[in-house]
Amino acid sequence: MAQKAIVIGASGYTGAELARILSHHPEFELTGLYVSSQSADANKPISALYPQLRSICDLPLQPLPEDLTAIAQNADLAFFGTAHEVSHNLAPIFLKNQCKVFDLSGAYRVNSAEFYTQYYGFTHQFPELLNRAVYGLAEWNHKQLADADLVAVAGCYPTVSQLSLKPLIENNLLDLNQLPIINAVSGVSGAGRKASLTSSFCEVSLNAYGVFNHRHQPEISTHLGAEVIFTPHLGNFKRGILATITAKLNAGVTEQQIKAAYQQYYANRPLVRVYENGLPSIKAVEFTPYCDIGFATKNGHIIIVGAEDNLLKGAAAQAVQCANIRYGYNETLGLI
Repeated sequence: MAQKAIVIGASGYTGAELARILSHHPEFELTGLYVSSQSADANKPISALYPQLRSICDLPLQPLPEDLTAIAQNADLAFFGTAHEVSHNLAPIFLKNQCKVFDLSGAYRVNSAEFYTQYYGFTHQFPELLNRAVYGLAEWNHKQLADADLVAVAGCYPTVSQLSLKPLIENNLLDLNQLPIINAVSGVSGAGRKASLTSSFCEVSLNAYGVFNHRHQPEISTHLGAEVIFTPHLGNFKRGILATITAKLNAGVTEQQIKAAYQQYYANRPLVRVYENGLPSIKAVEFTPYCDIGFATKNGHIIIVGAEDNLLKGAAAQAVQCANIRYGYNETLGLI
């Protein structure tokens, strides 16, 4: 019997990708799409916003009622594509009603109340849920995800950054006295669907933002267990992230050791593709659930290039991957 799934915050780009994936997933039945009661998109079919979903998913975007009990009780799992503060408030209601939560916001990613005050601008009211939440970096937290009821899906930049660096850090191949430097460029869809001057067609160029204060830096460092310097950039393309990471190798580390580390952790993880030769590009991962990784070394340093689709491996596809793991399905089910 299929598990009943809903998406809250379904009108955004990630919500649309979730609707598409869940509509053809063999084990999850998409039973409802929801938006804020004040949303201008309320009561429209999602395919009116996203014509590519016509005949794939024509469900209406229902306005969320004040009392969410019935919705929570009638769903087995809920995906939240909502703002951080909204997800923060929704999660306890759904968990209380035995509905599993896969939250794509940052509301439960870091187990530190101070983190939310500093980087998200609100006071976290549910420290017990921060303790309970499992971080949804699927390739690395497979065991914990299998028993999770609250999954905080990893952020887009943190996903590609951690997947690129973690094998080398875990195998002590990097000299972390010199901080790894992550320069990552994201397409405009990462800024969301809501209109703004900074993401309008004629205004977007290529620029750095959030220098030394982007909220994904502490998320990356916390879950890597190592400090990094992270600088995000906005690019003039729709979707995808390309991260170029520079780090210092420990003395004597060979390319064979680096390849072996990636093989050790990702040989049986089908959604991470490690290149034998060459470096990945956004073109290679756009519209796919993969993270591609390549590297080059010289004079004791390594440059790692990671690429992913920010809306898929960086959001919707990883959320469904986590749900697949939670329910004991093949982690790629409905994704490839």
